[in-house]
Amino acid sequence: MQESDYFEMNRAGWDRRAAAHFDSNFYDLPGFLAGETSLREIELAELGDVSGKSLLHLQCHFGMDTLSWARKGAICTGVDLSPVAIQKARELAQELKLNSEFVCTDVYSFQRSGPDPYDIVFTSYGAICWLPDLNRWAEVVASNLAVGGRFYIAEFHPICDLLAGYSYFTQMQPDVDEEGTYTENGEGAIAKLATWAHPMSSVINALLNVGIQIERASEFPFSPYNCFEGMVEREPGRFYLSHKGNDVPIVYSITGRKVA
Repeated sequence: MQESDYFEMNRAGWDRRAAAHFDSNFYDLPGFLAGETSLREIELAELGDVSGKSLLHLQCHFGMDTLSWARKGAICTGVDLSPVAIQKARELAQELKLNSEFVCTDVYSFQRSGPDPYDIVFTSYGAICWLPDLNRWAEVVASNLAVGGRFYIAEFHPICDLLAGYSYFTQMQPDVDEEGTYTENGEGAIAKLATWAHPMSSVINALLNVGIQIERASEFPFSPYNCFEGMVEREPGRFYLSHKGNDVPIVYSITGRKVA
């Protein structure tokens, strides 16, 4: 199969997922519409104040995080492969009267509508596994980020893939599985999906190679989402996973700044 075939497979799968996720308790859309943020403690603490900044959110799903940043004063653009997800994001933006742009495209094909690059490029939680080539991803990040602008990613740690029986290192051919989704109502969202593993070194080196200076890299022994089998919520909103009696790193984050 070609890359475009895998992307089409994933688009169809994420169309199904978006429809299910929109109505799930996991995403709690009523709470979001009532004013609750979908952002979690990690990215809120590390990315900080975004007021007045232009922010590009790559792989935004149906836009709850994008619109949460907009509520904090950012001027947001969200990008996602799924037309179902993007349509729902646009509907949410209109209902909440938040001036955000949503673009339906794969990451590699994204072209911004205006001449000015963004102050912030943001991505989070289960995003880069859907991309085969992080060098091309990093080029998109850098080409859309202003010099001096901030890049931020909070992502699930690749050690979780290894513990689940998948490769830690990137392979040419993706893992293709037929599976449902992580929300409680996902029985009807079963689809074939293609994913690629990416170790932290690949993420860091891809960013460094395009002029993103790494300012901070962090690892966390908890996830803000109960999304892996065997997790225990030891503290409110913090889900832990143990391996042979020790905590597993579940999430990592990288903060960088474009210097060239």
